[in-house]
Amino acid sequence: MIVITGAAGFIGSCLTTEMNQAGYTELILVDDFSKTHKQANYQHKKYIKLISRDKFIAWAINHAKEIQFIIHLGARTDTTDFNHSTFDKLNFTYSKDIWNLCANHHIPLIYASSAATYGMGEYGFKDDENLLSILKPMNPYAESKHNFDKWAIQRKEKPFFWAGLKFFNVYGPNEYHKGRMASVIFHAFNQIQETGKIKLFRSHHPNFKDGEQMRDFIYVKDVCKVIIFLMENRTSSGIYNLGTGKARTFLDLAIQIFEAMGINPNIEFIDTPKDIRDTYQYFTQAEMGKLREKAKYTLPFYTLEEGVKEYVQEYLLHKTYY
Repeated sequence: MIVITGAAGFIGSCLTTEMNQAGYTELILVDDFSKTHKQANYQHKKYIKLISRDKFIAWAINHAKEIQFIIHLGARTDTTDFNHSTFDKLNFTYSKDIWNLCANHHIPLIYASSAATYGMGEYGFKDDENLLSILKPMNPYAESKHNFDKWAIQRKEKPFFWAGLKFFNVYGPNEYHKGRMASVIFHAFNQIQETGKIKLFRSHHPNFKDGEQMRDFIYVKDVCKVIIFLMENRTSSGIYNLGTGKARTFLDLAIQIFEAMGINPNIEFIDTPKDIRDTYQYFTQAEMGKLREKAKYTLPFYTLEEGVKEYVQEYLLHKTYY
């Protein structure tokens, strides 16, 4: 059996589909399944059992010999929530419980970290575990992910294979439920449908023109392919960046969304809100050498053009799920 936590969520539900397509159907899906608005994400998947998040650890201890792998994607992900206790419980303490379970019962583990751990990016975006101590995450969500990364590295008792993945800007199908935390592609698409235009933040940085703020956008199907590759190959344990390694501008993104929708671009620039202006990131880009060289991952990633076109035309326009 393979366990996927966060299986009703965005990445977890897409991973379940990718796993099914790769022939894996003996899956245990873990989440808070009382949230019925996420039901469409998993209702047509092939799996053995649904287990509530709060009952999983006890269940897993009793079934540890049957578990072949745990992919831990479940987390509280709202970067605007400043309730530290929530993140400590759901992201840090719960992840420690899963790590200890895997270490004690010799179960390999992949878990979700985040590029948010890099803070403003003042020390770059290099997935070097020796640099963890100097990073400065900027909100409780990022702190919880960073604290777990640091805790994991310091453990003497480790799963025989483990990988922490620092996701950059993930976008793609099955994020309908995420509200304000959905990707910029999702929000921009809806904005165009409602108003015929996209509003982008004006630049308040002398080195960047309006719309030329840059992010490393990665399509969710690439994230899933990397996870399955690491699960099957188990080449080298450690913390890895997971982006494309190629930052693109918000202007590029906006133009691609209009093109995928068959609409002439109509872009308006608005001031970045003052309350986030001082912490707004103008550039993020994953350094991907470690995944390529150490983990030996060789598959190409979707380009922004390919990913946006597929997401818009195959999913958003028809409100379909993956």
